[in-house]
Amino acid sequence: MSKPTIYIGSDYMGFELKEKLKIYIKNKLKKEVKDLGAKKRIECDDAIDYAIKVSRAVVKNESNRGILICHSGHGMCITANKIAGARASIGYSAEGAEMLRLHDNGNILCLAASAVNSTKASAIVKKFLQTDFKPITRRLRRLKKLKKLEIENS
Repeated sequence: MSKPTIYIGSDYMGFELKEKLKIYIKNKLKKEVKDLGAKKRIECDDAIDYAIKVSRAVVKNESNRGILICHSGHGMCITANKIAGARASIGYSAEGAEMLRLHDNGNILCLAASAVNSTKASAIVKKFLQTDFKPITRRLRRLKKLKKLEIENS
């Protein structure tokens, strides 16, 4: 398996938080992070465009993780979950991010720039990146059902 990569993306509403989180992930968590946009704050760009890029990159390797940031987190989350293999959820707390990984093998964390400051977002991201999925029988069964649903709907 290749080395995991953290892909990150945001629209204009999440741009400042994304820039702070990139530094945090690289310098404090010592993880490789790749920014898939926006590269600068572009008023009224579309969250969907960045969610697609990040989600497609994440699903190429099961070790990869993604972080998406927009005003509410909802637009990013809805879009990410349209990509087969993406399991995205909004992280309003470190506990929620932990459950996303632990119970659902979530691979994309969506953040609401309007609801979390950089300190809280850093704690959420840290928990998301440091928590491993616990593959017990019922969780594996649920993931198989999701995979089947993706295949049926493709």
